[in-house]
Amino acid sequence: MKKTITINISGSIFHIDEDAYEKLQSYLQMLNRHFGDSEDGREILQDIESRIAELFSEKMEDGKDVISDAWVEEVMKRMGKPEDFMEAEEEETKIPSGTASPKSRRRMYRDPDRRVIGGVCAGMGAYFNIDPVVLRVIFFVLFWITGGAALFIYVLLWIAVPKARTTAQKLEMRGEEATVSNIEKSIREEVREVKASYQRLKKSDTYEKGKDVLSQLGDLVYNVLKVTLKVFVILVGALLILAGFFGLLGFLSSVIIGHSFLNNAPFIAAWGPDFPIPGLFTHLVSQGSFTISMILIVLLVAIPILAILFIGTKLIFRYKTNNKIIGLASVGIWFAALFAFILVVVGQVNNFSKRTSTTSSTTIEGLQYETLMLELGEDKYVDTDYEIALDNMKMIMVNDEEVLLGVPRLDIEKSSGDHYAVVVKKQARGKNQDDARENAEEIVYNFLLTDSVLQFDPYFTLEEGGKWRDQEVDIDLKVPVGKSVYLGEKLNRILYGIDNVNNIWEGDMTGKSWIMTPDGLELKE
Repeated sequence: MKKTITINISGSIFHIDEDAYEKLQSYLQMLNRHFGDSEDGREILQDIESRIAELFSEKMEDGKDVISDAWVEEVMKRMGKPEDFMEAEEEETKIPSGTASPKSRRRMYRDPDRRVIGGVCAGMGAYFNIDPVVLRVIFFVLFWITGGAALFIYVLLWIAVPKARTTAQKLEMRGEEATVSNIEKSIREEVREVKASYQRLKKSDTYEKGKDVLSQLGDLVYNVLKVTLKVFVILVGALLILAGFFGLLGFLSSVIIGHSFLNNAPFIAAWGPDFPIPGLFTHLVSQGSFTISMILIVLLVAIPILAILFIGTKLIFRYKTNNKIIGLASVGIWFAALFAFILVVVGQVNNFSKRTSTTSSTTIEGLQYETLMLELGEDKYVDTDYEIALDNMKMIMVNDEEVLLGVPRLDIEKSSGDHYAVVVKKQARGKNQDDARENAEEIVYNFLLTDSVLQFDPYFTLEEGGKWRDQEVDIDLKVPVGKSVYLGEKLNRILYGIDNVNNIWEGDMTGKSWIMTPDGLELKE
């Protein structure tokens, strides 16, 4: 029993017995030593391996699936043994130039090297040993005689006839045996022909004129790109100068006077035309950290803006600067300011560490009406210059002063007594419980009872000097069983989490009367 080995030849998988494998490997190694590692040699070896794979595949068609020693001998004999092709170059000089190469059976292929359209006529010319021009003329005449039917035949041949891709197939197309010597000869002739064509082209007047045209075209393209790049750099520099100039003015005016005087000016959208930097930080940071925070903000914003101005002027005026100390110092100051600002922010986070609340209750007695009318008070802050959101609060400008506003939340629940009651719960954060309670007591919220109308303010505010500490106001209206309330149309701005027997969304509860039942609020018919 012989050992069987699986090999890959030119992308095809074969099974070969051990003796045949050693003989084939020795043969291929001899070829590899002969042709070397040159580009021509590698191409020759690839075509030889492709031809060997074709011959083995033909053998497989007989029903055998293992390459034997006899198959390898037959392939070597057909392709040429090493001693034959190693002497081929010496014997080639002895063969008269008119002597034809040994012939073998021809196969029809499309010739890609001499094709005009699909290579059909060139392939037929090689197969029948006829000039392809003659066949092209015949097809052209047949096209007119047959009313275009010849075109269909040409396309059919184009599809059916394979293209000669390898050197072995090109040799078969001309009726020459695909031996090692013929494959090597064919590839070297192709290489020599390409080199000769290139040398003829290089020596021609057309080549020199083409070089001059390409050189002139290259100079033109270079000059156009050079001018375009200069114009682009100037435009970028101008934009940077405008951005830096207006940005610096807008920022400084926001810092110094509290709002920008460059209303609707370009390039200052980062903080808007009326971004009150001092006012914002007044309501955010503690009194002792305000000054240092403003200095750090100026450094963090002004240094990049000045850098933009510097880059813009340098791009336009192209002046040279050798002093790197200023640049490095600016970068160092910016990073130091960033580090210090982070420390300030971390320190201010401590002001939100604790949370507490205060509660006040107001009983409504002596109401002579069956239904208590709930309405939303007048919004005194509709027309404001700007608005900055701070979680559940916002900062607006009122009479050139920044005011913090928050929206209360109104809920309606069943009362345990016989009277209406308004319970206001104020919540806030602080660095400790006492500080948080003090911040909660600084919340200002009002409601007003007039006859049967209970009017709630749409916002709560803070006392003068109050800081934002995540303040909230929750209002609970206690309604006795059997009593009714009417929810005004605008009240949905402060309604929050009201349950009702009818399962109506709180946004749709306004504009209706409701009666308190043991199970909760119920729509009054």
